[in-house]
Amino acid sequence: MANQVIKAEMRTKAGKGSSRAIRRDGLIPAVVYGAKKDVVMITVDDIAIMKLLNTGSFLSSTYDIEVEGQKEMVLPRDVQFHPVTDRPLHVDFLRLAKGSKINIMVPVNFLNEEECPGIKLGGIINVVRHDLELECPSNNIPESIEIDLTGLEIGDSVHISSIILPEGVTSVIDDRDFTIASIVAPSGLKDGDEDADADPDAEGEEEHSVEVEATAQKPSEED
Repeated sequence: MANQVIKAEMRTKAGKGSSRAIRRDGLIPAVVYGAKKDVVMITVDDIAIMKLLNTGSFLSSTYDIEVEGQKEMVLPRDVQFHPVTDRPLHVDFLRLAKGSKINIMVPVNFLNEEECPGIKLGGIINVVRHDLELECPSNNIPESIEIDLTGLEIGDSVHISSIILPEGVTSVIDDRDFTIASIVAPSGLKDGDEDADADPDAEGEEEHSVEVEATAQKPSEED
C-alpha cells in the first residue's frame, strides 16, 4: 500500500523568531534528516499534521514527504508540543533509505475476547506489554500486532513465540520467550502480577527505539 503523502515547503531560516512567524501562518517547522544526507528544513501544514496525530499511529507509520515535486520516504521520530495548548510546535522526520530496516514500537491489539473461556469465567486480561519493539523493513511496518484470545483459559499466557509476525519482521528481544499477556483470575490482581514475576523483562525495562543508521544523528534546532 502506498504511503500517505505529506505536502511540505522548504524554509531557509531557523530560530525562535522565524518559527513563531511560521506558526502564525498555520504551518509547523520541521526537519528531515538521516540516510547520510544533509538535513532539510521544511514546513508542514498544521491541520494536516493534527489529523495524522489524531490517528494514534503517527509515530509508527511511514509517509512520503513531498517537497518541490520530489518525494522521500520518512518516519516521524519526534513531535514537540506546546505545554499549554498541546498543539504541535515542531516535527522531526527520519529519512528512510531504500531497503533499510528500523526498530519501532508497534501496539498490540487483542481480538475475540467473547471467544475466550477464561474471560467468560470472570478472568481478566493482564497485559504485560502494550507495545512490541520490532525490527521491520521500512516498507513493511505493521500498524499493530493482533493477538487472538480464542480458547485461552484462566492461567494461560501469550508469549512472543506464539505470534506470527509479518514477513521480514522480527522481535528486537530475541534472547527469551517473553510474555505479552495472560488471563488471570480477578483475585490474582490483589497479590500482584504473577506473570510479571515469572517474566524478568516484564518490569523495569526501558522502551527505546534505534535509528536506521547508527551514524544518523537527530539535528538540533532552536525553535
